[in-house]
Amino acid sequence: MLSRRAFAGAILGTVVVAARAADAASYPSRPVRVISPFPAGSASDTVARVVLDKVSQLIGEPMVVEARPGAGGIVGFADVAKADPDGYTLVTSSTSMGTGLVLHAQLPYDPNKDFEPIAMFGVQPNVLVASTESGFKTVADLVAAAKAKPGALTFASAGIGSSSHMAGEKLKLAANIDVRHIPFKDQGLTEVMAGRIDFYFIPLAAAASALGSGKLNVLAVSSAKRVPLLPDVPSIAEAGYPDAEFSFWLGLSAPANTPREVVDKLHQATETALLDPALQQRLANLGVEPEQMSVEAFAKFVKDDLAATVQLAKAAHIEPVD
Repeated sequence: MLSRRAFAGAILGTVVVAARAADAASYPSRPVRVISPFPAGSASDTVARVVLDKVSQLIGEPMVVEARPGAGGIVGFADVAKADPDGYTLVTSSTSMGTGLVLHAQLPYDPNKDFEPIAMFGVQPNVLVASTESGFKTVADLVAAAKAKPGALTFASAGIGSSSHMAGEKLKLAANIDVRHIPFKDQGLTEVMAGRIDFYFIPLAAAASALGSGKLNVLAVSSAKRVPLLPDVPSIAEAGYPDAEFSFWLGLSAPANTPREVVDKLHQATETALLDPALQQRLANLGVEPEQMSVEAFAKFVKDDLAATVQLAKAAHIEPVD
């Protein structure tokens, strides 16, 4: 027989579950706060605003994107990990979740357990560029030069663990070449254009304005296939290095234990938004290819990507910075 305290606890639990179910059924009934863990204007922040503007129209409530940068995304992710799982606080998830996992020995959240993946927005491949002064016109040229002079070539990145760094490390491993990584805060492309750095895997959108400068040769895109914005540029797989494929993915996640009904509503609205031709064009202009998949498929994708990032860090000897 239940004690009075146990009985009261059971009743309270039933009431809470019923209340959550009622809230989920009427969701959303007020604006939804979406944390962007990176600065306004960054790739993930910009893409999120473009997609969620359309999603807002579909769900009938504003989705207010709030930039909450800090510590490489940790501040924003931590805020959402401890938020109420009611669907009113979400986060723009991305490849950066794996970066945090490998660059920090301890995190204030568990990327595998503290988030509920909702929907994928798309993937943004990097472009492999080299200075025209280098003479490299193909990936084969670059690899040959690297093998002829081990340790002589350098590649830029936006920082340790960034997508540009990880893409460079993947090529280094796939081609078995000895090249040196030089991280920059924001001058990597300038250094390549000046011929002081040999190559750079830079996000397509970030490189777009410089591609017609005459100072860069575009050798490949880091995806498995060619991209519409650069139809004449081979993929890294076509160039002979499928193991060097690397793309920055972006999506939407909620705190763990968010009601499945809420997740499904947001997922369906996002999927519908991504079918809109105007939105697809805006994403294409940002170098992003929409990727649609089920909630379960996206959850598996995120889990696999986190594991792959950890494996890559080990292979490339990338150590935690703290």
